[in-house]
Amino acid sequence: MGTLVGHVAPGFAFLALGLWHLFSHIKLHAQQPSSYTSSPWFPASKSRYLELFLIMLGSSISVSMELFIGPERHQPFDSDGTIPSNHLHNFEHSSISMTFFVYAAFAILLDRFGPKADQYGLTQFLGALAFGQQLFLFHLHSADHMGVEGQYHLLLQIIIVVSLATTLMGIGLPKSFMVSFVRSASIMFQGVWFIVMGYALWTPSLISKGCFLNLEEGHLVVRCHDKEALHRAKSLVNIQFSWLLIAITIFVMLFYLILVEFYGERAEYSTLTREDDLDEDLDDVESQKSKKVGGKKSFMDIGKGFVPIDMER
Repeated sequence: MGTLVGHVAPGFAFLALGLWHLFSHIKLHAQQPSSYTSSPWFPASKSRYLELFLIMLGSSISVSMELFIGPERHQPFDSDGTIPSNHLHNFEHSSISMTFFVYAAFAILLDRFGPKADQYGLTQFLGALAFGQQLFLFHLHSADHMGVEGQYHLLLQIIIVVSLATTLMGIGLPKSFMVSFVRSASIMFQGVWFIVMGYALWTPSLISKGCFLNLEEGHLVVRCHDKEALHRAKSLVNIQFSWLLIAITIFVMLFYLILVEFYGERAEYSTLTREDDLDEDLDDVESQKSKKVGGKKSFMDIGKGFVPIDMER
């Protein structure tokens, strides 16, 4: 991170993951509304662990970029073995990526070797730990918290809090569709906000009026000429966040309605079919019961069946 690519690349990863979870949860709930149970991750058709493998791959690339590829000497330490001030943020970002790598790796191990009863809760716990680590490091970030970049990070923390809270709630509420729905939307929102941050903070033409890019401790930072320009820039960040919140809300609701219309009709048809079959079975059982009960109560009907035979004799 700390650059346009460093924000846009993980942003697309969060966006894709959030969309995948949103799609999978809505589809699962539409097909099984009465027996819906949330899942912390979803198997792909060709590879069961594709989602988790991609998280591990993306986390590994992120760590490599932060600690080995990005630095000028391709290692983050100073000549005396200490961490220089301009690389503190590299270690912070890589620690977040390492935690997501641990989540994905243990999710695979739990699925293969862990007890079935504990898999869901432990995997959700690992996901909550990853979001908690992300919130902790962004809240105590070594980067400037007072400028425009700090305002972007402050609003990012609000989204992470939602992801963390819904992941923790999911441990005790595995059958709650709304918890999974909000968590998926928040992950997607994280991705969108990362992308917006990348372009808004490192594209000179998009920087607020009265502000400029300044090279500090090895990376570019947005600075403003006076307090009025800084206040205006922060207000514009708040407006961006508000507009994106409205846009994402509209998107996820339309996405929900479209998927429910597509998958819900099939589920409804199969449900009605099962109910019709059940009604027919019940009718057969009732008719059989009525015959048995009738046979016990009325001997005249049985006698009538033997009348012709008796008369012939």
